[in-house]
Amino acid sequence: MHILRRSGGRALAFTASIFFAASSHFAAAAEPEPVTIRFLASQGGLAAHELADALGYFNGTGITLKNVGYAQGGPASLFALASGDVELGSAATAAVLNSVASGNDFVAAYASNGINKTTESIFYTLEGSPIHSIKDLAGKTIAVNTLGAHLDYTVREALHSAGLPENAAKLVVVPGPQLEQVLRSKQVDVSAFGYWQKTFEGAALKNGPLQKVFGDTDVLGEIAGGFVVLRRDWIKEHPQAAKTFVEKSEAALEYARLYPEETKAVIAKVLASRGENADIAQYFTGYGVREGGKAVTRDLQFWIDILARGGVLQPGQLKAEDILYNPANFAVAN
Repeated sequence: MHILRRSGGRALAFTASIFFAASSHFAAAAEPEPVTIRFLASQGGLAAHELADALGYFNGTGITLKNVGYAQGGPASLFALASGDVELGSAATAAVLNSVASGNDFVAAYASNGINKTTESIFYTLEGSPIHSIKDLAGKTIAVNTLGAHLDYTVREALHSAGLPENAAKLVVVPGPQLEQVLRSKQVDVSAFGYWQKTFEGAALKNGPLQKVFGDTDVLGEIAGGFVVLRRDWIKEHPQAAKTFVEKSEAALEYARLYPEETKAVIAKVLASRGENADIAQYFTGYGVREGGKAVTRDLQFWIDILARGGVLQPGQLKAEDILYNPANFAVAN
């Protein structure tokens, strides 16, 4: 009996050692992978992943966001992503598709913004101007934040819809904070305030009325305006972090939809911490995305078809479902 007790003790000890070793293994496996995601911010606004970070959504996920500067526009952001200077980029859908067609293996992670009748890009001229419609834009000068992005392609599509050449108007690059100034000083005929620049638009309208020429929803309908994009190889290397990043960012989009006033307060706080004008946060009208922050294939396919029509893409060259992020396409643990 004594021998049996000793043997049983050794068996219990051995079993216990296996149990604790296994427990330690599972505990270690449960620890999220530490991942730093560098990005470029935009003046006057907050991306959904920045909002998620400010709300504490990434706490305990292993994800750390690191702002490494500002991007003048989407194409610059995509260039930084392609060169490996950042882990995420953000640009208008057409710019993203152009970049993918050029050989960059990017994935549209989540819709950064969208357009609807509450949150849309608006093209303004001075009150009393003879410019009243898209047809009146022929030969006129339009200020946009950057070329090759949303406003650029919106103008092209607007002119096309009016039966005009897509280059009938002249676009000039003007930073968001100066859009009102160049318009009121008559350096341009029209200033385009992008859907992501509603804070600048609100501040401009507070200084006096402006005359709306058209909004991008008049041309495009309700649709995602742009995407935050990740490199496909980065997602494959960090599938769980990518899934968490997208889910938390979409949750922040939904938070902004449900709690607009609280969101304005968060934006004001972050803008102040960056040395920007926090007062313009009061003009934030939302991200303009669908309920739940989810994108759909039309958000991409609409622009794929337009780019194919213009000869930029070959028919069938790109497929929306191949570009839009789907965690099922990557090895993500349940």
